[in-house]
Amino acid sequence: MTRAGAGVVTINPATGAELDFYPYASARSVDRVLAAAAACDWGRSGTEERAAAINRLGDLLAARRERLARLITLEMGKPIRQARAEIDKCVGACRYYAAQLPAMLRPESFDLDGDTAVVRVLPLGVVFCILPWNYPWWQVIRAVLPAVAAGNTVVLKHAESVTGSAMAVEQVFQDAYGAGVLQTVVVGSATASDIIADHRIAAVTFTGSDRVGALVAARAGAALKKCVLELGGSDPFVVLADADIPAAAAAAVRSRFLNNGQSCIAAKRILVHRSVRDEFVDAMVPHVKALTVGDPADESCDVGPLARHDLRDSLREQRRQAMAAGGRVIAEAPAPEDGPGAWFAPSIVEVEGRDSVLFSGETFGPLGALTSGADDDELVALANWSRYGLSSSVWSGDSDHAAALGARIQAGAVFVNTISATDPRLPTGGVKASGYGRELGRWGVYELANLQAVRIRNEHTEQEEGRTHV
Repeated sequence: MTRAGAGVVTINPATGAELDFYPYASARSVDRVLAAAAACDWGRSGTEERAAAINRLGDLLAARRERLARLITLEMGKPIRQARAEIDKCVGACRYYAAQLPAMLRPESFDLDGDTAVVRVLPLGVVFCILPWNYPWWQVIRAVLPAVAAGNTVVLKHAESVTGSAMAVEQVFQDAYGAGVLQTVVVGSATASDIIADHRIAAVTFTGSDRVGALVAARAGAALKKCVLELGGSDPFVVLADADIPAAAAAAVRSRFLNNGQSCIAAKRILVHRSVRDEFVDAMVPHVKALTVGDPADESCDVGPLARHDLRDSLREQRRQAMAAGGRVIAEAPAPEDGPGAWFAPSIVEVEGRDSVLFSGETFGPLGALTSGADDDELVALANWSRYGLSSSVWSGDSDHAAALGARIQAGAVFVNTISATDPRLPTGGVKASGYGRELGRWGVYELANLQAVRIRNEHTEQEEGRTHV
């Protein structure tokens, strides 16, 4: 929330109570941050120094796990067990990058007609990261860690609703890396646009909606800045006729309602072969009804509130439209929807046809759509109907067949007989309206690096007469 003309008020979404107030940074303060980021000599650090800093970051996250997890729960309503798991995942990513960084940054040498050629990984400069609230720490780690691993410095604009976590991010990074490597700015959208265009910014990463992503890309493109976009998703969860139905049903519920349903790669559209539709629904309903909805600080909580009241209101409107168009609720868990918090009853709505708002758009919360298809070809067509293409999950008793079918799905990732999940060892990103570029793994490092080619003329090499220089 915003207090007009002054700054940001953070809200506990479970109670509606105000948590804290953060003033917007002044123009002078923003200029100091950008100057410090540009002047920081982190790009001159060696591989061992960078790996050691990443390990320190992991150590600090592990030591502060409980405090950081409780702040996540307080600011965005994530169930506390899932908040701890988010911090643990960040620690695991730190260990992976610290171990693999020497191989990722090692120059690659070639012999070119007797000449020596080298491709080396160099920093671009200052990366401006604009990140969302749904994973206050994991979003930072997956966007920022590859950037600083490549030797860049980072200016972070986190989502306003998790500004307290953003301050904690800056402190932990400063304790691990020293001053200047990562700095947080609390600014509005107009100032963020100005930062993108600032001459000291070399590249931009953005995670969020495709609507805002288009604005960020346009601003970055106008300034000729490299841009990595991870945007919305309406991921298909495809259940083939020969799937293990009990396992698929349990996984669909877990994927759809994890993180209070607020995940880009959740199973938002459950697409089931018509021959097993009834069996699947019968297996799925008990899992939905068994979800515990309530205080996210309670250890028994499965689903907490949405992160903001406006998000809840938008989701209620999507459900209303779907029901008015003929949809029907086939599974629901009880929730205190009339309380002061941003509550929404976790539910699955069966829809007919592709024009349902739950099928054509993105539902960012505990609301899923289910429909059935006559055969594999129709299920693929349904999967590809969305304008999004982030991730997908395919379930079958024949994993080879599922993987082959997955190659026909327009998505940045396919998960066979398991739910979609990011992993520091794999690239993550999408196609179509889900954005472009990749995060994580070595691919995330190279996205935000200058891959500089060097060709060294050896004395014994004969120069070709009239060589074309293109």
